[in-house]
Amino acid sequence: MSLKASIMTRLEKFVAADVTGYRKKFLDLVIKCKEFTVDQIHDLISKEYAVTRNEVASMVGYIQSKVGILKSHKESYKTPIVYTVKDEYIDIIKLLVGKSPQSVAGI
Repeated sequence: MSLKASIMTRLEKFVAADVTGYRKKFLDLVIKCKEFTVDQIHDLISKEYAVTRNEVASMVGYIQSKVGILKSHKESYKTPIVYTVKDEYIDIIKLLVGKSPQSVAGI
């Protein structure tokens, strides 16, 4: 199984376990934001869902470590970690979120 196919399977399982809808919303937001911190994503998701910062941080950690579609960097020890989606997985996320690449590109 190729790496992309493996990641697609992991993402499908992640979205399939989404009973509240905020996992899919998270994936939609990471495509729109390009770069984000846990606090930024929490602020955006918490407008629609009752989700704690720890739940969002846990979800980001899971996506980065188990699914493997996020990169992270930190400018200094005083700044928060900034996450970005690896370019090769953006189309897979768009497919799972249910948006065509054209509709997301116009954002």
